[in-house]
Amino acid sequence: MRKGIAGLAVLLAFVAASNAAAASCQTISTGTLTIGTDNPAYGPWYGGGSPSGSKWKVNDPSTGKGYESAVAYAVANALGFNSAHVQWTYVPFNRSFAPGRKSFDFDINQISYTPARAKVVTFSDSYYDVNQAIVVLAGTKIASVSTVAGLRGFKLGAQLGTTSYAYIKGHIKPSTQPAVYQQNAAAVQALKNKQIDGLVVDLPTAFYVSAVQVSHAKVRQFPSVPGGEHFGLVFAKDNGLVTCVNGALTALKANGTLARIRQTWLAKATGAPVLK
Repeated sequence: MRKGIAGLAVLLAFVAASNAAAASCQTISTGTLTIGTDNPAYGPWYGGGSPSGSKWKVNDPSTGKGYESAVAYAVANALGFNSAHVQWTYVPFNRSFAPGRKSFDFDINQISYTPARAKVVTFSDSYYDVNQAIVVLAGTKIASVSTVAGLRGFKLGAQLGTTSYAYIKGHIKPSTQPAVYQQNAAAVQALKNKQIDGLVVDLPTAFYVSAVQVSHAKVRQFPSVPGGEHFGLVFAKDNGLVTCVNGALTALKANGTLARIRQTWLAKATGAPVLK
């Protein structure tokens, strides 16, 4: 009962704050919430497949399935938008946090908050706290490594512009220049082709890669970085809509919705051994 009262209080406070800030909580198209993400839309962040004729590859984000799609629709609902008034638009990963005008109200695409990115775009509060991980092929020499330092002699790869690539450069510091790829699909293919020894991605993506995309793969996660790492929704710089969205995220955390979504879509993305 106390939890219910606390959750209601948070929700009422959010509604009051939203009403007070209504003038700053406008969307780019009146009556529509436009959400950006990358294409292809991979699991476990998106799910449900892509119907014939859809412009979306692998998964259509409008299904509401997958962690990020479900979070996006929960936020939309908290803001007063039903699914019919949510519009998805394709935004390449690197373009989502580049300076300038945006074609979306917010972008949701496993984008980690960094101070450098926050200089040119605005981030919401965290909707997922994340660890980095590495995917390797079972039976290879790198698969027996148990420390971060032990990875330094191997060829590693990651997607361009990601905190995964930054983790390789800043924490692993390999002796060989890491490979960089425009999209994660190319990096996955490089691992399958043994052009790289290990692929660095966030932990849930690592589990998806090992379960769906690469046979006989193993996952190891890295220790948490000081201060942690989290994904945030991305807005154009100083977009007032972030105030409403942060209120929605607070309410979704308080009433257990975010935890239920996480349990539904990311429950399997846990438990990988931690490199020392």
